[in-house]
Amino acid sequence: MREFLLYVGQRTLKDGCDQIHEQEIGSEVFGRPAGYDTSMDNIVRVNASELRKRIEDYFETDGAAEPLILDIPRGGYKPVFRPRSIQRDIVAEPATAALPPSAQAVYRRLLIAAAAAIVALAAVCSVLFTENHAMHKLLYAWQRTPTVNSFWSGFLGAKPNTDVILADTSFALIQDITRKQIPLTEYLSRNYINTLQSPVFSDDRRQDLAMIAVRNNGSLGDFRAALHILALDPLGKNIHLHSARDYTPALAKQDNIILIGARKSNPWGDLFAGAMNFTAEYDPDRLIDYIRNRAPAAGEQQTYATSSLPPGSGYSVVAYLPNPQQAGKVLIVAGTDSAATEGAGEFLTSEDQLARFQSVLHVTKLPYFEVLLQTTHLNGTPIDAKILAYRTYPAPR
Repeated sequence: MREFLLYVGQRTLKDGCDQIHEQEIGSEVFGRPAGYDTSMDNIVRVNASELRKRIEDYFETDGAAEPLILDIPRGGYKPVFRPRSIQRDIVAEPATAALPPSAQAVYRRLLIAAAAAIVALAAVCSVLFTENHAMHKLLYAWQRTPTVNSFWSGFLGAKPNTDVILADTSFALIQDITRKQIPLTEYLSRNYINTLQSPVFSDDRRQDLAMIAVRNNGSLGDFRAALHILALDPLGKNIHLHSARDYTPALAKQDNIILIGARKSNPWGDLFAGAMNFTAEYDPDRLIDYIRNRAPAAGEQQTYATSSLPPGSGYSVVAYLPNPQQAGKVLIVAGTDSAATEGAGEFLTSEDQLARFQSVLHVTKLPYFEVLLQTTHLNGTPIDAKILAYRTYPAPR
């Protein structure tokens, strides 16, 4: 977004452009090919929306004293500048002594009326403050649950923002069909789309893959897991929802990150896979989802496959880690199926389940951790999450 702002600012101030086009920004700032289809790739619109929020936030906080305000009006990408409106209250001493007695009486009555209005306004403000406080307690009821409040306060502070990134199940389906794992770099550049037209595939298969590639689908369980988290910030001040396809490395470097879904459908997990012990993976030969345990401790398995579980059960991983890109935090929520992912999301927002995990660790505040869960669900609704294994990590210095 910094490069975005710098580019449109230079095009406006140095080059004197009357209009800056979306396709131009996509090519020059985000590396998209010239003439790319903006209806299929909305990276410029997504980043413009986030940039407008951050500019507005700056001029309301750190830049509150700036005499000149910068804005990028919706419907275009050309920044405009305007002076901040400053209201000055000029109070003059009333020359009441020079007024006739009748005018002085009117003046006193006006003063009394003004005082009464101020008292009434103060009473209204008091009522509104009380109602606002009650509404805040209603909206943020989780703040009265000690374990959930202790854990989530680190994500819901004023800075930085927290980005919830939903998985791209269309991308997962492409990898299932091609039986090839596509790395994050190719996902971001979208170069993998060209390989979908390889002659190794039949004409029908190439058409199917092309159709899937333009879709941006998600799973219901992933979305429900995200809803558990989004409900913690009902006004959307600190938590923002993104799709994996629209997310950008620039945001990853400055925000807290919550990834919903396994690496196959959410390739942003590539950034943190090396730091994890438990990973949700997929075996294309056996066509099964499983959890890999890279360094099994005594009594633990190396793999946890869903084929060994009764119907209505699944495995999921929750990883709470520091963000190596910056000083923020990372939360990864992934399951062997949609219902298991939702169960992991519920685990993170449940006072009972988080408190139970905290008691297992014998700590007063949850450290960085990974936990492997066996989730149970009924008709897709999570019922319980059993802790099978875990790892804890010290805070980085």
